[in-house]
Amino acid sequence: MTRRYGLIAPPAIGHLNPMVALALELIRRGHAVVAFTVADGASKLAGLPLEVVTIGADAFPPGAVEAAYATLGKLSGLAGLRFSVHYFLREQAMLFAELPAALRAAAVELLLVDQLNPAGGAVAERLGLPFVTIANALPVNREPAVPPYFTGWLPSRRPWLRWRNQLGNALLDRLTAPIWRDLQERRQALGLPRHRRKEQALSPLLQLAQLPAAFDFPRERLAPHFHYVGRLADPSGQEPLLRQAVPFPWQRLDGRPLLYASLGTLQNGRPELFERIAAACAPLNVQLVISLGNPRHPIPSLPGDPLVVAYAPHQQLIERSALVITHAGLNTTLTALGCGVPVLAIPITNEQPGIAARLAWCDAGRVLPLRRLQVETLRALVAEMLEDPNLRANARRLQAACQAAGGVTAAADRIEALEGGI
Repeated sequence: MTRRYGLIAPPAIGHLNPMVALALELIRRGHAVVAFTVADGASKLAGLPLEVVTIGADAFPPGAVEAAYATLGKLSGLAGLRFSVHYFLREQAMLFAELPAALRAAAVELLLVDQLNPAGGAVAERLGLPFVTIANALPVNREPAVPPYFTGWLPSRRPWLRWRNQLGNALLDRLTAPIWRDLQERRQALGLPRHRRKEQALSPLLQLAQLPAAFDFPRERLAPHFHYVGRLADPSGQEPLLRQAVPFPWQRLDGRPLLYASLGTLQNGRPELFERIAAACAPLNVQLVISLGNPRHPIPSLPGDPLVVAYAPHQQLIERSALVITHAGLNTTLTALGCGVPVLAIPITNEQPGIAARLAWCDAGRVLPLRRLQVETLRALVAEMLEDPNLRANARRLQAACQAAGGVTAAADRIEALEGGI
């Protein structure tokens, strides 16, 4: 039985890539997928075999999202989190205003909703549409022993650390209060009940998380319909949204141990970070490849003559790497672990400290806080990690966990299994 699925996700590459990989798997199985996104998101999806409906023309005209992301790329810590909250508040208002009519017109039967867009679930509920929540970033599901995602804290059952987690969640609630309050007011305006807990905004049918269980902190209170499916990646190894990237100069790889450095496509607006990474690696017997994550960035001249590109074929490079240096974005981190490669994490903002903490917890990487990012410190840590066989062994253990989780195949299987029970 074929269906028409809808797709809602933030128009950032880190969220669209996994959602589109899942969409392409559903399309291969004979289903239709309609993506609802703003102009900047639609331009990224052009040429893919899925339907695209552009919404938010007034709130997010062409270039508006990219300008916002450029600002976010220069921020860190709580400043970056506050900026993200303001952005998502604007996006939420647009979705409530325009998504209902767009879903009706497209005759969508089931909606796939990124967990960062709870408005999608509310609109689906109002229209009587079933929806699936997909955690393309860290799952927001809360438990007393699990630290808030924006911290670098490790889990513990000790009472005082649970109290610390409670205080951290209280701070998070305060920072995100505008989004939550607006969500409840708009639900009420639609005739829907207000939610008392954050988890009530997630799907009551199916929740999928884009990481293996072995990479998350221990949990005890997940809903029975919550499932870890691992990285949502296209089986080809290509990132769907980067298929038009400039070809990579493979002939320039010289056989030395390869280090791959990327700060993703959002937290890449601080050139001094790339300069420190290059300076740290320059004296080492390695070849450094840096992906700037933005075609508009000029290619800088950096210490040690690293190979610097605007975009890179991440998986193919990571497969050849001895170490990945990253801001701990989930997609880069999962790609590295999926290839059995250790990660040196330099978290900047949003959920990145929580991802970095999980690397430390699993002993598949090391964490260098941004405030301690000095050339000598980074160089010593890189050299230490390259000589540590335990890091590689633990990364390979997580590689096996990623493969066992099933990825897009497991996710599509579970989504299709809902068809008989809706």
